[in-house]
Amino acid sequence: VIPDWKEQEWNLEKPESYVGIFHFQFWRFGQWLDVVIDDRLPTLHNQLIYCHSNSKNEFWCALVEKAYAKLSGCYEALDGGNTADALVDFTGGVSEPIDLTEGDYIADEAKRNLLFERVLKVHNRGGLISCSIKATSAADMEARLACGLVKGHAYAVTDVRKVRLGHGLLSFFKSEKLDMIRMRNPWGEREWNGPWSDTSEEWQKVSKSEREKMGMTVEDDGEFWMTFEDFCKYFTDIIKCRLINTSYLSIHKTWEEAVLHGAWTRSNDPLKNRSGGCINHKDTFLQNPQYVFDVKKAEDEVLISIQQKPKRTSRKEGKGENLAIGFDIHKVELNRNYRMHTLQQKVASSIYINSRSVFLRTDLKEGRYVIVPTTFDPGHVGEFLLRIFTDVPSDCRELTLDEPPHTCWSGMCGYPQVVSQIHVIAAAGLKNQDSQGGADPYVIIKCEGQKVRSPVKKNTVSPEFDVKGLFYRKKPGQPIIVQIWNHNLISDEFLGQVVLTGDPSDRQSVHTLHLQDKGNRRSNDLSGTIAVKLLSSNILTNV
Repeated sequence: VIPDWKEQEWNLEKPESYVGIFHFQFWRFGQWLDVVIDDRLPTLHNQLIYCHSNSKNEFWCALVEKAYAKLSGCYEALDGGNTADALVDFTGGVSEPIDLTEGDYIADEAKRNLLFERVLKVHNRGGLISCSIKATSAADMEARLACGLVKGHAYAVTDVRKVRLGHGLLSFFKSEKLDMIRMRNPWGEREWNGPWSDTSEEWQKVSKSEREKMGMTVEDDGEFWMTFEDFCKYFTDIIKCRLINTSYLSIHKTWEEAVLHGAWTRSNDPLKNRSGGCINHKDTFLQNPQYVFDVKKAEDEVLISIQQKPKRTSRKEGKGENLAIGFDIHKVELNRNYRMHTLQQKVASSIYINSRSVFLRTDLKEGRYVIVPTTFDPGHVGEFLLRIFTDVPSDCRELTLDEPPHTCWSGMCGYPQVVSQIHVIAAAGLKNQDSQGGADPYVIIKCEGQKVRSPVKKNTVSPEFDVKGLFYRKKPGQPIIVQIWNHNLISDEFLGQVVLTGDPSDRQSVHTLHLQDKGNRRSNDLSGTIAVKLLSSNILTNV
């Protein structure tokens, strides 16, 4: 945020080098923007009006604030606003707001402990954390509670640690630790007056050396400690702004980042419209941008952030209004390369909020997924930035085509007549393959020289596959073959197959079929059955 700070600092030896120009950087919509300002600062009675330091000759915070006001349109545009957005502007990280009341963290100890570990991790890795108590009315804003905390006020979290209780050697052997969090009131005064406040007797339980390590001071400087349990009891919201580590030269977990720019645009043609609104609008929901990505591990933690481009602001208008935005994630066929035209299984969904950015952390199983970023209501237009973080590269890209394109070869090689979606749901009663009475089966779906292979299901003779394949078929007369194989170290073993016609007129939804051998070698059934669902259509944009 403050680049070349040594060159921008006041130089006592060369006062003539000062020309009253400063520049700062803020992260906006995928890039660091340079903002240049002069040194005129707003004052009243020769005192700074807005952000200022207790030291009369320290001006960096007032200058940063002026640059941020210039970026936002004017000083008034900084009044109130969204803390999560500001944290992103100052870090380029991703903000995750958490509602402590809705999550019931005060009653659920296990959930609270897990949240503390996550907050501790974000703090230890240089992230920024903010918290507040919701004000329910205008009169509530800045209202001071009996415990000393102020409503409708963004507190900064300045430390998070497990504090060792006890004195001397006893504190080491008696490994009792307390989850503690330190906050600062930006006013630099008015503190919490409950347990573990600056002058409370609880501090007698902590050794002098531990207090010094924590930087414990008894001053009304706006900074104070609380137990994490009390924190969850009094505060209603916490915002974690993570700095996502994408460097390979790091001892910490490294994320793979995919960054894509997109837009919601309007068109009267349903196939070209890209502003369909949220899933409540079922007729138009799929008329939104769609992005496909792969999870390549058995299970992976996925972080997704969508940020809308701020509306143009001017000094006259002040801040532009954000659209209510969010996104859904759908599990799709393993080989989907064209846009979805029918709703598929929804596996995760963000909140919808008129914030500049929306964040979701979720765990997804191996497979292919489609993200559908939307505005809450249809017909709204705007630009957005999509960021996806995974453990291994996700190959994320936008799906732009509705069906296979017509090319100069289509006349000679043929063009697809039918689209078929095969959903292999499960199998049962497969042949035992090992001494433990299990197998490691997987499915291969074949059609016209193309094939889709599912992940291996470990140690089961009744696997739940839940895997789909999608085929655009030039020769509808050719069958679709679904095979089950057992995974072995040296050579995989064939367990059986079924042959499907994929006729669009076949309306039976789920087929449960006996497994058979390949070709005409044996007509008898093999051990086991397979449940498959088949959907075919002569209209390629129906699936």
